[in-house]
Amino acid sequence: MDIEYLLLLQNFRNAINDLLTPFMEWISHFAVNYLLGAAVLAYWCFSKRKGLYVLVSTYVSVCINAIIKLTVCAYRPWIRDSRIVPAGDAITESTGYSFPSGHTSTAVPIYGGLAHVFQKRWLSIICITLMIITGFSRNYLGVHTPQDVLVGFMIGLGSLYAVQKLFDYLDEHPEKEDLLLLFGFLFGIAALIYITFKQYPTDYVNGELLVDPRKMMRDGYKDIGQFVAFCPARYLEKKFVGFKETGVDKKDIILSAAGMVPLFLISAVLPSLLKKVLDPSMATMTNQMILTFYIILIWPAVIKLFQKNQD
Repeated sequence: MDIEYLLLLQNFRNAINDLLTPFMEWISHFAVNYLLGAAVLAYWCFSKRKGLYVLVSTYVSVCINAIIKLTVCAYRPWIRDSRIVPAGDAITESTGYSFPSGHTSTAVPIYGGLAHVFQKRWLSIICITLMIITGFSRNYLGVHTPQDVLVGFMIGLGSLYAVQKLFDYLDEHPEKEDLLLLFGFLFGIAALIYITFKQYPTDYVNGELLVDPRKMMRDGYKDIGQFVAFCPARYLEKKFVGFKETGVDKKDIILSAAGMVPLFLISAVLPSLLKKVLDPSMATMTNQMILTFYIILIWPAVIKLFQKNQD
């Protein structure tokens, strides 16, 4: 049934001569490469608490997604059925295991979180629409089955719900946050150990390995690494920085926008430098950890410094 659905979409793509394919590729690419910037700006600029809620929900979602994906080890649709031909260049971002959809479990907590915390009708409509289209794009491009996307939605929405309950609990018991951060850190370390030493399928076709477990572990290190790094970064920010969001005045927005430049450099330039001195898996995880520390701790410290100078 799932393959037949993908073939139906594939036939539609071919019938309209891939007219919608570039848009679907773009919205998928945007979800995993640039969308996090919206949550970062919310954290730095508009509302520290609301932005933190979206970021935590995202870190939890991608961490859980990685654990499930590397446990199930489900092959991609075109491996299961050679009739499936992914559209455009979508396959370049869709190597490895299929279940659940990483793009969906990334987009849902960010789009859904922004819609939930800011509660602006126009923003909610935009975010929910883009969230749904992002999930659908993974089916449209032929790189995920409907169940991959559905479970990705469930992970994202479940993370939003669980983190909201956690924040409500911490509002009443703020003294418990350090203990929860320690638990989260230890859970993340345990998850990294698990994906490192578990067994992976090594199926070959025509002498070629269908999915390289080392590459999939690398993706897992990246996603779980964000969650691991968040815990100490949040502890240090809370204990030693305690910044307040900049606000929306012209100078304040410029300050937050300026922080996006190093963020881009860490994302785009640092990985290649780290790979020169570290194993690719460690380089990928280290880069994501540095990125998370920068978002949660380092630029907020810069913001706090500017705020002190203005007082």
